[in-house]
Amino acid sequence: MLTGNIRTQIDQIWNAFWSGGVSNPLSVIEQLTFLLFIKRLDEIHTREESKAEMLGQPMERPIFPEGADDKGEPYENLRWSRFKNFEAREMMRVVDEHVFPFLRQMGEEGTSYGTHMKDARLGFSNANLLSKVVQMLDDIPMDDRDTKGDVYEYMLGKIASAGQNGQFRTPRHIIQLMVHLMAPTPQDVICDPAAGTCGFLVAVGEYLRTHHPGMLRNKELRDHFHNGMFHGFDFDSTMLRIGAMNMTLHGVENPDVSYRDSLAEEHGSDAGTYSLILANPPFAGSLDYDTTAKDLLKIVKTKKTELLFMALFLRLLRTGGRAAVIVPDGVLFGSSSAHKDIRRMLVEDHKLEAIIKLPSGVFRPYAGVSCAIVIFTKTGVGGTENVWFYNMEADGFSLDDKRAALLDAEKLGPIPDEALTEGEHAKNNLPDILSRWTSLEAEADRARTAQSFMVPAADIIATDSWDLSLNRYKEIEHEEVDYDTPEEIIAQLRALEAEISSGVDRLEEMLAE
Repeated sequence: MLTGNIRTQIDQIWNAFWSGGVSNPLSVIEQLTFLLFIKRLDEIHTREESKAEMLGQPMERPIFPEGADDKGEPYENLRWSRFKNFEAREMMRVVDEHVFPFLRQMGEEGTSYGTHMKDARLGFSNANLLSKVVQMLDDIPMDDRDTKGDVYEYMLGKIASAGQNGQFRTPRHIIQLMVHLMAPTPQDVICDPAAGTCGFLVAVGEYLRTHHPGMLRNKELRDHFHNGMFHGFDFDSTMLRIGAMNMTLHGVENPDVSYRDSLAEEHGSDAGTYSLILANPPFAGSLDYDTTAKDLLKIVKTKKTELLFMALFLRLLRTGGRAAVIVPDGVLFGSSSAHKDIRRMLVEDHKLEAIIKLPSGVFRPYAGVSCAIVIFTKTGVGGTENVWFYNMEADGFSLDDKRAALLDAEKLGPIPDEALTEGEHAKNNLPDILSRWTSLEAEADRARTAQSFMVPAADIIATDSWDLSLNRYKEIEHEEVDYDTPEEIIAQLRALEAEISSGVDRLEEMLAE
């Protein structure tokens, strides 16, 4: 949990960029990512130095070599702990002419630390701004993993307020809900094929640290956590850098955050690899057949990206693998043959478990599209018996562009600090969703007029279109109404007739004048 003082320090850094002429929030977070990466390299090198000194042995993995670079600058000056003390213009010279070329060289060499730094550039030329930001970052206490992660999450939160850039950020409380619904285990192999800032992967890491604390004391599980568990793909180099830094600052040493156009490239190398997929892929796009991966077109012949991503999830999951993904409502009831094919596969060929309808304002201010969370298990042999539907009406925040919190912080999210009252539930449905998910047997007895209910697979198949829209199955509870007698209705109609006749007469008089 960040203190108010740290939040103020981060806000001041953001304001410094703004005043210095760097106003695009995505550019700001990219430059901060570079600087935090440079600071992180110095921390790793310092740790290796201490280890070598303690053991009386040479350094195993030095980051900064001895001697000087090809321009004659001592590598020692490229370290954060050294150049942070330089005068502003000298700091700018060292960072721009030596540190960033060093980062790009690391990227070209393919080191695990520098994978996403091939095109790293300092995005401003104001020496005073660089000096000020370096000093401000150095003043923020980021000694422990939790604080580092929270600081970066707070910075990323500022992207969401930046119009179109918000597409890269799924609301954190929705991510947490999906992670808790899936309850990942230390043995899982997890993938987000549209990773963005790696919010889903970060949330899984935090969930595992909380719910399986002994995991990191087991060598095999610890190695899996740091090197084999997390896989995130994107085709935006800025997002890859941001996502990789997000994972690093949250304590995952070597995640697989890599470049991939998930819908265009063939998936033979990792088909059937992952046991859990969590994703919020791009909506409403369209691809040409000749630029789409042929193995996906074999699953579903379509140009629509939201359907291709559903085919991708089925392709990447191993048998028995689970998925919780966000889709636009059109996937649930679209009438094209491709829409129907995807729904038929989920219901008849695999095990569809839940459809959680989200409020239409959940992605505001940058999108008002209606969406749902789809939860399923890949089986290849069917298994759908009943599908659980939940109509989420409130997520704890206003559904307008402001997205203001409707409850105190301790009562927000899927795991509030204390139980919610009935009135508070009306403002935050997430705890109720999680509670009902863990006891689905009881949901079978709920009427379809309730906020959540079960629908047998046979009812879905009987629609002939495998319709998965909640409104198709929800029933409305009718109240008894005292209808007027025929005599009363006739009297009302005559009174209305007289009113109309009078109005026509007045209008004719006005026209005659």
